[in-house]
Amino acid sequence: MDDAMATAGDGHPARGGVVCVTGGSGFIGSWLVRYLLDRGYSVHATVRNIQDEGETMHLHALDGAGTRLRLFQIDLLDLPSIRAAIEGAQGVFHLASPLIVQTQDPEHWYGVSKTLAEKAAWDFAAEEGLQLVVLNPGLVLGPFLTPSVNASLNWFLQLLSGKRLDMDMYMGYVDVRDVATSLVTLYETPSPQGRHLCMESIERMVDFTDKVVDLYPEFSVPRIMEDKQSWIVRAKVASKKLISLGILFTPFEKTINDTVECFKSKGLI
Repeated sequence: MDDAMATAGDGHPARGGVVCVTGGSGFIGSWLVRYLLDRGYSVHATVRNIQDEGETMHLHALDGAGTRLRLFQIDLLDLPSIRAAIEGAQGVFHLASPLIVQTQDPEHWYGVSKTLAEKAAWDFAAEEGLQLVVLNPGLVLGPFLTPSVNASLNWFLQLLSGKRLDMDMYMGYVDVRDVATSLVTLYETPSPQGRHLCMESIERMVDFTDKVVDLYPEFSVPRIMEDKQSWIVRAKVASKKLISLGILFTPFEKTINDTVECFKSKGLI
């Protein structure tokens, strides 16, 4: 599960101002930068290595990037580099975070780091008088603007290639475009508050794999033969707060189809 945080100072800035997107070159970040540019914003997007064309070319290619996009190389643990990126920004979309799926030490696991980072953000916002809103998406899929796949896309790619994944659990699913749209909507909503789940549905892996097999029988996707928690109720409407703000979530089948077509267009399957 990812999360994203948006902050603004006193009041809420008018559409079309300067905003900063950390992790701007990533799967979610690049879609967010695209949508912000489309809506007239000037964007400060952060990358890990500004000399790496794999991080920058797809951003420079976006409409409006030539005049309203600036890239900043930052280290999340180096305050001066972060300060340079947020200087002059009326709001910050904080997406950047390292992803470690497996570790030998449970005290540095990805889920724990996300929880502690969000807690620190709420504490800091309260101390500094900042307006903070948090978006909590589940597993993010969909077409990608980046030249390579991220961890969640690679997981799905492995599933399509026939790898049996050793997990049977609940997971929320959401289209990357809906995550980006939700972030922009929350930023433009007067006085947004709190935490927002961002998921089209919450299902068990057995349901997910069954649907993929039905949609794409030509792939050797292994079914999960036993649902060990069949008594738990699936949740189809998990994001009522965002729906009330007008977010229309992309149906699961379209997200899967668009992801597969993007894999094909980039020669990955």
